Amino acid sequence: MRTLTSLAAVAALLVAPQVIAQEVDPLDAVEAQSERTTRVAQEIWDHAELGYLELKSSGLLKTELQQEGFTVREGVAGIPTAFVGEWGEGGPVIALLAEFDALPGINQSAAPVREMIDGKDASHACGHNLFGAGSLTAAIAIKEWLEKTGTPGRVRLYGTPAEEGGSGKVYMVREGLFDDVDFTIDWHPSDRNSAAARTTLANRSAKFRFTGVSAHAAGAPERGRSALDGVEAMNMMVNMMREHTTMNTRIHYVITEGGAAPNVIPDSAEVFYYVRHSEADEVKALWARLEDTARGAALGTGTQVEWEIIHGNNPKLVNETLQKALDAKLRDLGGFTYTDEEKIWAAEISKSLGDAARPLEEVEQIQPYELSLGYGSTDVGDVSWATPTVSLATATWVPGTSAHSWQSSAASGHSIGAKGTQHAAKAMTLMAVELYTKPELRAAAKAEFDASRGPDYVYESLLGDRDPPLDYRR
Repeated sequence: MRTLTSLAAVAALLVAPQVIAQEVDPLDAVEAQSERTTRVAQEIWDHAELGYLELKSSGLLKTELQQEGFTVREGVAGIPTAFVGEWGEGGPVIALLAEFDALPGINQSAAPVREMIDGKDASHACGHNLFGAGSLTAAIAIKEWLEKTGTPGRVRLYGTPAEEGGSGKVYMVREGLFDDVDFTIDWHPSDRNSAAARTTLANRSAKFRFTGVSAHAAGAPERGRSALDGVEAMNMMVNMMREHTTMNTRIHYVITEGGAAPNVIPDSAEVFYYVRHSEADEVKALWARLEDTARGAALGTGTQVEWEIIHGNNPKLVNETLQKALDAKLRDLGGFTYTDEEKIWAAEISKSLGDAARPLEEVEQIQPYELSLGYGSTDVGDVSWATPTVSLATATWVPGTSAHSWQSSAASGHSIGAKGTQHAAKAMTLMAVELYTKPELRAAAKAEFDASRGPDYVYESLLGDRDPPLDYRR
């Protein structure tokens, strides 16, 4: 009898966590944090701090985590605003990414018409204020679910600065901070709800700095050697080079310094280049040609040139096992609806979108699942080669809105943005629970990951061994 009783007790203990896990609704914890999601998103939107300068935004997220019992490691990978917050013990280890940097050169209030804010020179036109807030909410909800169910596992929130041209995550991957992560869940603000599989382009950027000889442009032009001529000669050759590149190539630039007065031959000038392609090896090959144009431009104009690589990202490695699982969870959730006030606000934004505008009812829908090539770039790409990564997007912006626009910035500071963010937090939380409770899903996802990377895979950063460019936005 004792033996039977003991066996029954052991069996009850083994089954109990699964029963408890089924009884605890993980979405309750997300719903309970609605006010926090909105507040944190709004505060980061107000701060609008640029890459590697996000002291207030990063500090806010760290404080919220610490108040919830997370252990926080600050200043990781040599970046003052990067951090890792962790709760739990044992495994699996599931990471969530939190971005919080703003974009320079764009300024917008939360109004549905073009309206700038005096004194601001940056805004969250890519919605990273929402990104950070939504991932925070999900991390805390996952922690509460782990705690209530007694499920073994750790949840980590990675505070990842400077996604916009600074490649903050690349330095964190290079530092080995994802080496023991089993899975990473990622999301991004958008104008639609989707967990479709989407790759990205690899990219690399650099500032090319030309040095010449200044002189009076009218009185002694023969004595001068124009650094701006060097920049313009390089640009001309690169634009000719475009004709002889493959279809997935993207090259773009901006002259960041070109002189101050027409009658002074500039002795310094700078041009900032991005090169993108779907294959990292092709980016490297294109880059060698770009460097040759810089050398040729300097030789032909009698100037000197040097360059500094600013950022570089690998393309995203899609894991369809995970993407299809997340797509199913997002479909279980469905979309969401606007309030009457939000419909009026969104309709006003929609007027400004012209032919790009789409029906507002799309926020109530989930986009079809498909595998496609995206033409943007992100440092999430490097994370996806370090650990199996799954991503989603939710409609934080009015349907038809483009990222990096005043319309996306306005919505990112509005209740519409917060509503879409809550939806993302729900989907991420459900996906984490699925991974903690389904060993067969974990095994299948890791098998796909290993097959995609190949047996001889060795991680290589497109940044080389440079230190984080902490002053690139100053």
